Amino acid sequence: MKLTAILDLVAADMAGVNTHIRENMRSEVGLIEQMGGYIIAGGGKRLRPVVAILAAKAAGYTEDRHQVAASIIEIIHTATLLHDDVVDASDLRRGQETANSIWGNESAVLVGDFLFSRAFEMAIAMNDVRVMQILASTINRITEGEVMQLLYCNEPDTTEQQYMTVIECKTAKLFEAAAEIGAVLAQKDSQMEASLAAYGTHLGTAFQVADDLLDYRADSETLGKNVGDDLAEGKPTLPIIYAMQHGSATQVALLRQVIENGDREKLAQVVEIIEDTKALDYAQTVMLRESEKAMATLVAVPDSEYKAALLGLIEFSVARLY
Repeated sequence: MKLTAILDLVAADMAGVNTHIRENMRSEVGLIEQMGGYIIAGGGKRLRPVVAILAAKAAGYTEDRHQVAASIIEIIHTATLLHDDVVDASDLRRGQETANSIWGNESAVLVGDFLFSRAFEMAIAMNDVRVMQILASTINRITEGEVMQLLYCNEPDTTEQQYMTVIECKTAKLFEAAAEIGAVLAQKDSQMEASLAAYGTHLGTAFQVADDLLDYRADSETLGKNVGDDLAEGKPTLPIIYAMQHGSATQVALLRQVIENGDREKLAQVVEIIEDTKALDYAQTVMLRESEKAMATLVAVPDSEYKAALLGLIEFSVARLY
């Protein structure tokens, strides 16, 4: 199923999600609404709330609280983006200026904090202990991932396992929460919950590896951020890690210097090394492996148009060009 068909399938539910987001962005402090609205209106496919809606529907849920849950997921994601851009000193996201580059780092951090607290207020109002447990655990894990990534920045000896742990925390965990909450709302058995949670984990992992591939394959216009940002920030993503392990002594020395110094100026040389060591091919193999695992998890989910859409999201995540 193509992405356009998936988005059409969830259009009515996403309209409800957008309503909940707008209502919960309200604050007596105008800057909060302004910044939150800016980043949410900044584009993106909102895949995480889409996953929450599809998982709930695929699990047989027929009420409307999944819209609230999906809006909470998106608000949490928005908070992490605000904080990420501060930590990474980013000035471009989704093709537009980042909130911190417009309003400053202090405002971005504090509005991100507001969004986290508002997400918990919304979760409490749902009056579902399991949903609150999942969201609390998720935010905790995302924060751990952020700290781990900070520790590995400018560290050329970062291992593939360390990288995979970071993206499991930073990216895959929120996809996992979105999918798992759908099954929880539908009050399905533990097998269904585990299957949909695993789907989210593997989908999120494949999505992030694809994103890291795009940092060396796309251009700024299609990527929506500056090409080579990961390199400039000294982040050893999977293509760099593999090239470090399989390059010549001269190549490894250059990569080590670039990672330690965060040097975008040598992007062309780095891309040449990555291509020479077939690091992009390896990263693509990892991405496809994770996508196949995501597909396998849906065996326990009954066939429906919503299950087909969940499978379609896997295809989109690994084939996207932006």
